[in-house]
Amino acid sequence: MKITTRQLTLCAVLAALALALSYLESFFPLALLIPLPGVKLGLANIVTVFALYTLGAPMALCILLVRCTLGALFAGHASALLFSLLGGSAAMLVMIALHKSRLSVFGVSIAGAAAHNCGQVLAAVLTLGNAAPLSYLPFLLLVSPFTGAFSGFIAALLFRAMKNIQLMQ
Repeated sequence: MKITTRQLTLCAVLAALALALSYLESFFPLALLIPLPGVKLGLANIVTVFALYTLGAPMALCILLVRCTLGALFAGHASALLFSLLGGSAAMLVMIALHKSRLSVFGVSIAGAAAHNCGQVLAAVLTLGNAAPLSYLPFLLLVSPFTGAFSGFIAALLFRAMKNIQLMQ
């Protein structure tokens, strides 16, 4: 697969945007609304969903890997890389499998959020060396429809805005 300069540039911009959204998310006091540790909105997933639908799976996967790697490097947490990669990869694989189906962007995003939580719990199991984190999974899966729907909603708005821009040209 040959990547053009335009595609490479777009991937770099989207990776930077995903990284910025991931960092920005740390400023939202979501714990006040949902008192569960580790629950995040998943703002960077908006970029991932957008990239999957507009650029295809290989480019979206590259953007995800760059965001996960740079995010862990900037945060200075080597363990964050394992959690981010397993969560992000699980989400991406599920979203790739579902995005060509009749499922809407909301459904794909919700499934991605649930898979992300499963991947992160797997990372916790691997890190701790026992199955104790599995007991936390049901709570995370209860939150997934809300965080996934939020990301899907923003992505759907973005798609609508992009369609309107294309109609004006």
